[in-house]
Amino acid sequence: MSKFGVIVLDGFGVGAMDDVPQVRPNDVGSNTALNIIKAEPNIDIPNLERLGLINAIGVERGRHIFSPDANWGTALLKHHGADSYLGHQEIMGTNPPMPLLQPFNEVIDQVEKQVKEDGFAVKRYGDPGLEILVVNNCATVADNLEADPGQVYNVTATLDKMSFAEITKLGESVRKVVKVSRVIAFGGSDVTIDNILDARHIKKEKYVGISAPESGVYKKNYHVVHLGYGINPKVQLASILIRHGIDVALIGKASDIVRGDTDRRFPGVDSNYLFDRFMDQAKEISNGLIFMNIQETDLAGHSEDTDHYANILEIVNRRLPEAEQYFTGDDILIVMADHGDDPTIGHAQHTREKVPLLIYKENVHYKYVGERESLSDVGATGAEFFGVEMPQNGTSFLNRITGGVDIS
Repeated sequence: MSKFGVIVLDGFGVGAMDDVPQVRPNDVGSNTALNIIKAEPNIDIPNLERLGLINAIGVERGRHIFSPDANWGTALLKHHGADSYLGHQEIMGTNPPMPLLQPFNEVIDQVEKQVKEDGFAVKRYGDPGLEILVVNNCATVADNLEADPGQVYNVTATLDKMSFAEITKLGESVRKVVKVSRVIAFGGSDVTIDNILDARHIKKEKYVGISAPESGVYKKNYHVVHLGYGINPKVQLASILIRHGIDVALIGKASDIVRGDTDRRFPGVDSNYLFDRFMDQAKEISNGLIFMNIQETDLAGHSEDTDHYANILEIVNRRLPEAEQYFTGDDILIVMADHGDDPTIGHAQHTREKVPLLIYKENVHYKYVGERESLSDVGATGAEFFGVEMPQNGTSFLNRITGGVDIS
């Protein structure tokens, strides 16, 4: 009866991956953690450093030095780009296939046909070549304007006119015929189709979509489901554990983007609130997975604000010892990331970086788990920890924690 905890510091990478010059040249030089320390040298994060953050970065800086007590490693991104949704699917044990980057208007004919076949009423809105679909006069299908162009399509709806089950059905209808990485289907209350259409914008002359914040869908009763390309939640760690009757708690953005039939879902953004929920679940669960995403780090990265990013890291640092006290005996707690989001790199998008693996296990020190080929190795480690079947992808590093060679 043991707990396996994962805390994902969204967008907290530790150095650009080797393929960045070829696939994302704007990310050359990115190192979210190190560049924040350079920009904010007085940042006070001794608990993160005790767990091995500087070890994972691989470079000491001033008083920020290697930890002799750390259990640590790093992990590479196997998914294309640098994406929170795909990163979490990868952590859960998926090997995401290569998606297409494609403006919505290149597939609008196929989507319109499929959505009609699935029983929805559809009309087009906008000028030819820059059209969106209006469905049942209460939802739209269009480009996502917040992600990298052509990477994601949004279904934006009013819950006053369409149930979340129908919104999900519409999203699944779109998902059937498109090969972009993600279809996000969501809605909120006290929103009209006019509110949604008024938030329509054109980006880079060929991407047309709805600004989700402007539409008002986030303000009341927000519901969302993320549908990934080539993603089968049945072969992911969370679903595998649930089938075996093992508790799974999903906290923060993880509750929105990790699938699985669990009632232990705690959405939210405020980091202190999420840590409170993490502690509640750690107290209640004696045998299970407690998985949390801290999103405020990523939001600070998008804002290109090193001071705010440092403040969020200091909150995380203060709360970590509280979390550790609930992980005793055979329990394992991992602090990691899903990609980078370097606020100093000169753009507001995610950065393609390897991520830290900082591992807490009571009375265990000096273990190095190496540079892992995929974030999925965390999911595989969780599967071996609980003695269940392996997820689709990943290689466990459990033996390196429980029986590996000391590096002291």
